[in-house]
Amino acid sequence: MLGEAVERRLHPVTPFRRAWAPIAVLAGWAAHDPNGAQEQLTRLTTGVLLVGLAVLVPVAGLYGFLSWWCTHFAVTDTELRIRTGLLFRRAAHIRLERIQAVDVSRPLLARVAGVAKLRIDVVGADGKKDELAFLGEQEARALRAELLARAAGFAPETARTVGEAPAQELLRVPPRALALALALTGATWGSLCAAVVVPTVLWFTTHNLWTALATALPLFGAAGASSAGRFAGEFDWTVSESPDGLRIDRGLLDRTHETVPPGRVQTVRIVEPLLWRRLGRVRVELDVAGSANSVLVPVAPRPVAEALVARVLPGVTVPREPSRPPRRARWCVPVWWRGHRLAVTGAVFVTRHGLLRRRISLVPHAKVQSVRLSQGPWQRLWRLADVHVDTGADKTVTARLRDAQEAARLLHAQAERSRTGRRGARPDRWMT
Repeated sequence: MLGEAVERRLHPVTPFRRAWAPIAVLAGWAAHDPNGAQEQLTRLTTGVLLVGLAVLVPVAGLYGFLSWWCTHFAVTDTELRIRTGLLFRRAAHIRLERIQAVDVSRPLLARVAGVAKLRIDVVGADGKKDELAFLGEQEARALRAELLARAAGFAPETARTVGEAPAQELLRVPPRALALALALTGATWGSLCAAVVVPTVLWFTTHNLWTALATALPLFGAAGASSAGRFAGEFDWTVSESPDGLRIDRGLLDRTHETVPPGRVQTVRIVEPLLWRRLGRVRVELDVAGSANSVLVPVAPRPVAEALVARVLPGVTVPREPSRPPRRARWCVPVWWRGHRLAVTGAVFVTRHGLLRRRISLVPHAKVQSVRLSQGPWQRLWRLADVHVDTGADKTVTARLRDAQEAARLLHAQAERSRTGRRGARPDRWMT
């Protein structure tokens, strides 16, 4: 018999967040038709503006209060129920056993107010997450622990008291290492070069100082904002291991607490930019089915990064010398053919591509959904072919410029490895 569901409301600060909706509608109209908005404003007197504000502010406050009042959530024996909507009602019934991860995020203003946002990652949700915004910080953490415990199979009474699973810290990225990595990123240097070259060219062509300055300032601002945004978003990046997955805590202004269920990782990429190689630093990215998580580590020494990869893909080591395509591949892709490599181990399908920015992709055999072979006219002339491996995250990893006979053998062998790999695959989450 199902337990009685006790409905709860969000934190009382939530109406202030939702009260912005009517104001956002007016701002959107003004942005869509700025000339019309300006004409309307010039026609209004000071008294009319004051009356309008006197009406708009209470209406916005009332909307925020009513939308908060109409939002409820409850945890039953089998599901999480969320009811929202003032004019258009929406009810979400999330099966507890299908919950993969529960993330907690705290934007800057939410941190000041002592509240947090809860986002629920569910199997088959195609990257869309239901959320509860906002809850008290302690309530959000307690609810997260309860949902994960219930998804792991704990009884309702035990799940409410079991608390958050313990976590062991594996890696913390120092701010100095992150700043140095961003300074050595090609995108940063490309933005700075554009900010120097474009205004200089405009100066020599127009001889107008104001034109050059008007172009230089936005370009320098964009270059700085891009690097500063990444630094703020990846600040204090911490990776910890817990029974419900790998936990990632990050953020300078907005703090985010994410969980990566290793069983749902479809591909692991080790990215090695050119300027990082002398320092031995790499970046680790992930493709996770049904999730927007894409970064495991923003920067780390290569041995540390490979140790983390072994946590995500147990028993997997990164091959040191993947095989090159045959030399005749240079007639299809001059120079860059040297950057394409391939290795297949008992656990993963591994490709590498890129000379300046190397990317090593590791796909567990159990995560391969399909294998395809493609061969264009020019490749047929040089007896070459590409082998494409499709994963459950709607991504494709390609072994390019392989010998045609080798590619045909690889196609059939990989299909068989995928079938046998799925039989002994681990569950989609660590929780048991």
